[in-house]
Amino acid sequence: MIRFSQRGQVNPTVALLIVGLVIACVWIWKRLAPDMQDQIVEQAVPLVALSTAVLVAFWRIVRWILRRRAVRKERALLLAKFQQETAPGKRFDLACELVELNEYRLEGLEAVSKDFLEIFSRTLKTAVGDKQHRTRGMAASYLSVVRDPSVVPTLMTVLDDDHWWVRSQAALGLGRMRASEAKAKLAYMATEDWDQTVRSRCREALERIE
Repeated sequence: MIRFSQRGQVNPTVALLIVGLVIACVWIWKRLAPDMQDQIVEQAVPLVALSTAVLVAFWRIVRWILRRRAVRKERALLLAKFQQETAPGKRFDLACELVELNEYRLEGLEAVSKDFLEIFSRTLKTAVGDKQHRTRGMAASYLSVVRDPSVVPTLMTVLDDDHWWVRSQAALGLGRMRASEAKAKLAYMATEDWDQTVRSRCREALERIE
């Protein structure tokens, strides 16, 4: 390992050793017979390439495992906070955090799926007005994580929301649920909605459903 001085500079002795090692390697290489050089290149280069590929793959697997463990740990902490919380606003925020942390999957959140259903459904009814469009949109998108067929009619109703962002999130939710009963309405909105983002999200939803 290269050592640094207190001022952040490379230790001169270590630097000289590295330079000397490089020079020695070059000197030895030039004095090898051509056949030996070819043999080293033919055998060593593929071996180094293979070893590098294996190490990269191994590191990615290790990193994925570590990330999964970290997510499970954080999810457990958030779940505990969510189950102890009583204030509706804070429960909504924690539910949103859990959905995002879990990457819109229900796995690991089954114990609170009914709570999510109640919270997001209620939010869609109470967060009225243009100023609360973001809250409604989040509720519409996250409601699909519950994977309960009963939410499909609710999301189809939200497709008529006055705000384009809410409609786009409802379309994404229906696509995530692969709600075939919403195909006709999504197809209509994919061409007739005045907002380009909504039309695009409706097309994405149709692609998932089909």
